[in-house]
Amino acid sequence: MRRGAIIAVVLLAWILIANTLYVVEEQEQAIVTQFGKPVGDPVSTPGLKVKTPFIQKVHKFDRRFMEWDGDANQLPTRDKRFIWVDTYARWRISDPLLYFQRLQNERGAQTRLDDIIDGETRNAIANHDLVELIRNTNRVPEVADGLDMDEATTLVEISSGRTEIQDQILANSQARVTDLGIEILDVRFKRINYVEDVRRKVYERMIAERRRVADRFRSEGEGEASRIRGEKERELKRIQSEAYRAAQTLIGEADAEATGIFAASYDRSADTRDFYAFLKTMETLDATVDAQTRLILSTSGEFYKYLLSADGQ
Repeated sequence: MRRGAIIAVVLLAWILIANTLYVVEEQEQAIVTQFGKPVGDPVSTPGLKVKTPFIQKVHKFDRRFMEWDGDANQLPTRDKRFIWVDTYARWRISDPLLYFQRLQNERGAQTRLDDIIDGETRNAIANHDLVELIRNTNRVPEVADGLDMDEATTLVEISSGRTEIQDQILANSQARVTDLGIEILDVRFKRINYVEDVRRKVYERMIAERRRVADRFRSEGEGEASRIRGEKERELKRIQSEAYRAAQTLIGEADAEATGIFAASYDRSADTRDFYAFLKTMETLDATVDAQTRLILSTSGEFYKYLLSADGQ
């Protein structure tokens, strides 16, 4: 009996202590409520804390930066271009008491942020042209190799860039959450893209532009190839002409040397002269007479003389 009473006292003391003491972690902050109403100041320092057991309840909130990730929405720009916009943000609880009174918990905060940030994003997109959403500055365009500046895509002058638009969304959203006990730290576009129909047309236009540039390069290449072939033909003809001239010069020199040799041989003796005359006559006869040729010779001709000598008469 006495042992059971001790166990009951210990159990009661444990329950009392468990409902009196609570721990706040480094990443947490807390609000203590009594009968559903906040009491005292928010607890923002970590450590072991005390509350009235059973009638007071502790509500803990994250004090770190938290993420809001919106859904991608199809939105129209000022210049009537429909695009998909995917946005994300970072926020934190700046006033735990006000946060608890207005939003209760993180789920309520996320829902409220959906309405605020999505609405401000829609307004910002509708008030700006597409070119302002995808560019930051009025930079000088880079020109690809082989393209003239006037053939490059001309960049439209912009008054606001993507970063400035994001800052506008952040400022407008922050102004709407001051009474919610939260602070929006940053808003950024995760992705901006055309809708499918517009994206297909953009790709087709890009392909057509690249093909135009390719055709121009191809035309210039064919012109250069024709020029090179022309120069090659001219150089080939020049080389052939010089080679022919050199060959004819060598032939002439050889003929002159042969003629000199023949002349020198002709002057040496009558027999040599007769042999040379006979040899040239036979060459002429071989070149002019074949098996079907009828030859009529004069008795005073050279052919007849040699034929007569061949018969031994």
